Amino acid sequence: MLEKESLRLLDNALDTLEQGFAALPNAPAAPLNQESAAAVMNEVAIRLRDNYPYFHPLYAGQMLKPPHPIARAAYALATWINPNNHALDGGRASSQMEKEGVAQIAAMFGWKQHLGHLCSGGTMANLEALWVAGQLQPGKKILASDQAHYTHSRISSVLGLPFALVPSNHCAHMDVHALATMLKARDVGCVVATMGTTGTGSVDSLAEILRLREEYGFRLHVDAAYGGYFTLAGNLVADTRASFDLIGKADSIVIDPHKHGLQPYGCGCVLFRDANVGAIYKHESPYTYFTSGELHLGEISLECSRPGASAVALWATMRLLPLVHGGEFAGMLENCREAAVELHRRLAQDPRWLVPFAPELDIVVWAPRARSASEVSARSQRIFDAAAKYGLHLALIRLPIRFFSGATDASEPDTNTVLCLRSVLMKPEHRAWLPRLWELLSRAADRTA
Repeated sequence: MLEKESLRLLDNALDTLEQGFAALPNAPAAPLNQESAAAVMNEVAIRLRDNYPYFHPLYAGQMLKPPHPIARAAYALATWINPNNHALDGGRASSQMEKEGVAQIAAMFGWKQHLGHLCSGGTMANLEALWVAGQLQPGKKILASDQAHYTHSRISSVLGLPFALVPSNHCAHMDVHALATMLKARDVGCVVATMGTTGTGSVDSLAEILRLREEYGFRLHVDAAYGGYFTLAGNLVADTRASFDLIGKADSIVIDPHKHGLQPYGCGCVLFRDANVGAIYKHESPYTYFTSGELHLGEISLECSRPGASAVALWATMRLLPLVHGGEFAGMLENCREAAVELHRRLAQDPRWLVPFAPELDIVVWAPRARSASEVSARSQRIFDAAAKYGLHLALIRLPIRFFSGATDASEPDTNTVLCLRSVLMKPEHRAWLPRLWELLSRAADRTA
């Protein structure tokens, strides 16, 4: 079940890499005690068994997806050099690959000019975007939907910026009417729009938010850490498609290649439409920026040491699978979306379940019907546990009960939130495995009825 073909790629590539340094005097590698190392590696492998089968299609829970084989092999190959993409001294080739890779991501959103770099993940990428917003509009408030990732609130606190949540509507989108009301105080410096919330996969309406930007002059930051790559998918519904088509009008964008971009953790990316924001990062280093007059990536990043291996893996993956509409990579995203649409169709037609809204990307949330909100939560937990015993691994999420109108037989809910079931169908194979997933879910539901 575990992919091993990339080991052959790695073996051959190591020989090619070594040939590039053939002119050096011989310096034998440090000896490795094969017997001891083998024992340790065997122990590591046994320890790693204590995980859910994240790589398998029957894992349909959290946002965990195996890297593409070429990403895995390229990342491993780069570790023999172990480049540091802070300064060109530490990673000439990998820094150039990072610049080329980031440019391809920016081009996916229609940006020919940009400033950007890779980060350790979405949290750091969002931190940089909000830091720049705070530098440009000091002391002003950051706004994000109550369904946005919790990291925005935490980051704002770290940056010493005021923060407030905008209520969501019945589809888990930012309520633009509530946003308009909050903007009237004219104390907002940045609004965060989420293109694919990590809870429900919901996509905020960019057209409405952009109209408000024209009136109030705030910075628009698009958190597309999860959903950004779906801009290449050809099977989004019209409203969702319209929002994705407007991402390029944002002031900053975050996307995570280690989610749908087929990369190992951690690999995030932050992009700025105006390259002049690079002046905000400006600093001097007494020892790292002297070998080249070209841009050192550490000059436009809050992080210092950064793994060049991440850039190498991303570059190799996009070389094999270009970020183009109608391409193989786009087809993978479309398969994920089709899996979510099919699961939603089956749930919506089955009287045992209530689904609050159709999936916009590849995340589906649903709840079992019950007499009270508390019983809905209890049943969700029982189904989650039962499904795992059948080999189907789902996820749980607590959402406002208002998303689930009609979920209970009671006229008044006994709690304001409800624990419900959630699946992130982010593996392309999920489309073919959907009948098996449905069979196991039905069995778990019947067992706990």
